[in-house]
Amino acid sequence: MNNKLNKLKNKRPDDLKDHHMPQNFDISLKAYGGGGTSKSLNPSPKKLNPQPMNGFETQYKNIIDYIVRITHTIWEEKNIGYIYDTYSPDCLVWDEFGLQSGSEKIVSDTIHTNNAFPDIRLFADEVIWAGDEKTSFHTSHRTIITGTNTGFSKFSKPTGKTVRLFCIANCVAKNNEIYYENVVYDTAGLIKQLGLDLHEVAKQIANEGVRGPFAPDFKKTKPKRKISKLKPISYEIPNNIKNLREFVHAVYDTIWNRRNFSALNSAYSNNVEFEGSTGRKFKGISKLRNFIISMISCFPDLALSIEDLYWMGNAKDGYLVSIRWGAVGTHKGNGIYGAPTNRDCYLWGITQWEIKNNKIIKEWTGFNELAILIQLLGDKK
Repeated sequence: MNNKLNKLKNKRPDDLKDHHMPQNFDISLKAYGGGGTSKSLNPSPKKLNPQPMNGFETQYKNIIDYIVRITHTIWEEKNIGYIYDTYSPDCLVWDEFGLQSGSEKIVSDTIHTNNAFPDIRLFADEVIWAGDEKTSFHTSHRTIITGTNTGFSKFSKPTGKTVRLFCIANCVAKNNEIYYENVVYDTAGLIKQLGLDLHEVAKQIANEGVRGPFAPDFKKTKPKRKISKLKPISYEIPNNIKNLREFVHAVYDTIWNRRNFSALNSAYSNNVEFEGSTGRKFKGISKLRNFIISMISCFPDLALSIEDLYWMGNAKDGYLVSIRWGAVGTHKGNGIYGAPTNRDCYLWGITQWEIKNNKIIKEWTGFNELAILIQLLGDKK
């Protein structure tokens, strides 16, 4: 591992332990006032359940208050410079195009997006959190983004199109500053809603030299599926969730890595609701199964690993879960990404689950679909 990778690894937050997970929903977006309208972003502080927030501005009563209100200040009030106060100068932000370093880059990107969509709105849809002021707060913030493209963007001149998409930003904050973030915008969905050809945009970006969202030497740092005489591990998915961490790993290893698609019936409710990148929205196990099979069909050797996991809740009230995952595979199958290119591909995304009565009843999955196409469609050099 080279020096640059070592430096990046050292700056990443430590994994959370189970005791860092909130055991109830006393501090939650619902308790805060719900999501979906700007009115919910400014409740009376007296109604908020407080928690220790040493190092943060005194106006913030808890971590939900902090995340929702800094988003409101930056995007709704257009105080974009507040990023300098709420992101560390050397923060690391992974997005679809790779590693973005420093608060100055975040300010620049935010101004660009506001120029492209002057009427942009961001609505808090859910915030899953864990940690504390000493360990760092971890938050998985799902937002609904709307706006009209009346300004120039990195993809085209103004189209006049109105867009609506969701985004999930997983942030780590301490002492009033976000210092590490993984964010998944539905960029592929955005491009399609602008009326542009997604494949042509991806090919153009690839041929201009953007090859990401790669970590440096990601092929050396990400899991590689190895075909051998050893059988992939299969876990029994329990009817009663006694250990949520084990449940999450069992679901992903058994369904995605073991290819046991019948296990969906053990993990998900029959009427599970799914919303994903590029306008995917459906209901029911059969459609979820079709989606998973279609992805693995494109990348027959796909290997997936969980890179970050935290949750809030309990067995009685249910759970809200945030899972950041990464996967590598070779594009050897026909499917939505075109004819096989035999190229290695890195996929990553963030999934949120709502669990009730030991079953996943809702799933939101954002992943780097534009970057997948960028990796596959560029001209060979």
